[in-house]
Amino acid sequence: MISTITRDELKTGLDAGTITAVDALPEAYYAQQHLPGAINLVADEVDSRAEALLPDKDAVVVTYCSNPACQNSTQVAANLQRLGYTNVRKYAEGIQDWTEAGLPTETGGPAAIR
Repeated sequence: MISTITRDELKTGLDAGTITAVDALPEAYYAQQHLPGAINLVADEVDSRAEALLPDKDAVVVTYCSNPACQNSTQVAANLQRLGYTNVRKYAEGIQDWTEAGLPTETGGPAAIR
């Protein structure tokens, strides 16, 4: 079972720099809008890219996608846990909840780490 995190907890952690947000949506959606500082990682790339993008397996990592109906964040979180990441949580409400709360987002493609 993957633990969840509230919007307020996530915002506090992002503001403090203690959480790494992982956008689990395809790159085109990430480029349109993502949480501040979020990295882009989809389920079928976790095995090949997670170590480069998330080198500290004990860091707090929070996955998210569009809304509670979207399962991308659950899949990415489960894959990260399988690889030995110890502090993975999920923001189940997703970016829809974040933007509806009037919180800031960023645009643009991910950094070129392959």
